Amino acid sequence: MRSSLMMEREARNETEREERDDLEETQNEEDEFRSIPPWKSQITFRGIVASIIIGIIYSVIVMKLNLTTGLVPNLNVSAALLAFVFLRSWTKLLTKAGIVTKPFTKQENTVVQTCAVACYSIAVGGGFGSYLLGLSTKTYEQSGTHMEGNSPGSTKEPGIGWMTAFLFFTCFVGLLALVPLRKIMIIDYKLTYPSGTATAVLINGFHTSKGNKMAKKQVFGFVKYFSFSFIWAFFQWFFTGTTGTECGFIQFPTFGLEAWKNSFYFDFSMTYIGAGMICSHIVNLSLLFGAVLSWGIMWPLIKGLSGDWYPSTLPQSSMKSLNGYKVFVSISLILGDGLYHFIKILMFTARNIYSKLKNHHSRKSNPDKDKQSIADLKRDEIFVRDSIPLWVAAVGYAAFSVVSIIAIPLMFPELKWYFIVVAYMLAPSLGFSNAYGAGLTDMNMAYNYGKVALFILAAMAGKQNGVVAGLVGCGLIKSIVSISSDLMHDFKTGHLTLTSPRSMLVSQAIGTGLGCVVAPLTFFLFYKAFDVGNPEGEYKAPYALIYRNMAILGVEGFSALPQHCLQLCYGFFAFAVAANLVRDMSPEKIGKWVPLPMAMAVPFLVGGYFAIDMCVGSLIVFVWNRRDRVKAGLMVPAVASGLICGDGLWILPSSVLALAGVKPPICMSFMSSK
Repeated sequence: MRSSLMMEREARNETEREERDDLEETQNEEDEFRSIPPWKSQITFRGIVASIIIGIIYSVIVMKLNLTTGLVPNLNVSAALLAFVFLRSWTKLLTKAGIVTKPFTKQENTVVQTCAVACYSIAVGGGFGSYLLGLSTKTYEQSGTHMEGNSPGSTKEPGIGWMTAFLFFTCFVGLLALVPLRKIMIIDYKLTYPSGTATAVLINGFHTSKGNKMAKKQVFGFVKYFSFSFIWAFFQWFFTGTTGTECGFIQFPTFGLEAWKNSFYFDFSMTYIGAGMICSHIVNLSLLFGAVLSWGIMWPLIKGLSGDWYPSTLPQSSMKSLNGYKVFVSISLILGDGLYHFIKILMFTARNIYSKLKNHHSRKSNPDKDKQSIADLKRDEIFVRDSIPLWVAAVGYAAFSVVSIIAIPLMFPELKWYFIVVAYMLAPSLGFSNAYGAGLTDMNMAYNYGKVALFILAAMAGKQNGVVAGLVGCGLIKSIVSISSDLMHDFKTGHLTLTSPRSMLVSQAIGTGLGCVVAPLTFFLFYKAFDVGNPEGEYKAPYALIYRNMAILGVEGFSALPQHCLQLCYGFFAFAVAANLVRDMSPEKIGKWVPLPMAMAVPFLVGGYFAIDMCVGSLIVFVWNRRDRVKAGLMVPAVASGLICGDGLWILPSSVLALAGVKPPICMSFMSSK
């Protein structure tokens, strides 16, 4: 009897606590509109310091991912969590020390997250693992020095100076291309921008009483797995020996030596286990399917046809032998998938815009606007209030365009100035199409716009200049289109967190400027410390070879392909289109299991080891969800971020040790006992 009374009392107390929390949150929602700091106060010194630290950490992480497999998951939510951890810890330390400090608001959290993401986004999309590295002599040699279209002068060695200048010239143009359209995209069209909305929901959740409690659990999980990952990476380093490519846990023959020779092994990479926890199950399974199809079936069969399909005297790294099949079949999958989504998003965007315009002309009032809550209307009012003058965007865009038109042809004489003029004239419309499509589907198609530019410019510039013009032009278009879309995602986050558009634009500009400096320095940390671009090493940089051969394909056409490769490319291109059609047109219970061609393409060239790591991450999430779905939903992002950041941060001391000539003391390798 007594125990039942105690249980009833506890249940009643719990209900009262929940009602009190809900009442507090309702009052906070009403008060937050009256306590929004001015836009200049949303940008703080401590926030910029935190952004720099987070931006550098994530630049190192994504650069490693770029130069190993080229597959980089979306880390925006992770960056928002880390921004919260940094600033909440900072304010608590100062408070305990008796120092009065400004309160940590969600507007400041949003600004820091935006600045940090803008910084490391340059490392993701700056071309360090693709079109810029594709200009290097090493990539030129891997593509075949005697290959038609791959002219001897079509190289430019990586350099901090010209890479930094190129990024400044191209990135800031994209930053200003769509600023005048922010109200149309966010308020009038009410585009959802799922990634931006998800980040805003997370940040808003952090700054409530319930969210603060959950954040404490996430912070503890992040620190715990960050520490484990960092210590594990440090421990592994002792066994990697002097050669680095055949020693250590990263070469552990989990499934036997024969499978290891064909790249099927578990390499104990916490980075890719964490990435697998973030990516969806279908992405990870598509990677594994691509690895089995290529390295398990196709490449051993084609290798056995040496002397028939290609001369047996050629090394396997030649583009006229086995490596040519790997590269061009990967390209066919990428192009098939990219072309399908490019056309699909354009059609979807055009149909949606037409529907919006038709509805706008056919009705006098806007029912959606009439149904809006007072809170939504106040958000819209705040978003419009701190407007960005049109002349600032117009003058800035024109000024950066003129500088780029003059400077880029001086850096790359192969890309004529009139090509750049046309690119900057088309950029706002291309950026609008991409940003609108991203707002509907969360798919940033900037790389596909870049590939279209690559083929067009490579074909127009001719044999001597085509490769360089195509690669540089690809980077030019891709940067403008991608950054303008990213800015709209950030504006959506700012709209939902009541953050001023002015502070968002300034933080994006600060982050972009930081990224233009940090990204080349990060790249050269890897470039000098490790063997970047070695197809047999850890840092293969597969997309550098892929992009250069795309440019060669644009110059030479199908004559660049090895024997019977064209038929294989036709088949895989058709497969990519068909797989997407089946996925989109089938019932969800069938379509969700159709593999993703873009994900399949990555292991075709890189190998299967990282796909196994990512599937392990996927398995962890699956089991965790089966055991406790609520806890998994809360903790998976934090645990995955900790694993990625710990392993990624070890790159800094390991790079310094490599540059200082300090070698690991032990080489742990495996060989047959026969």
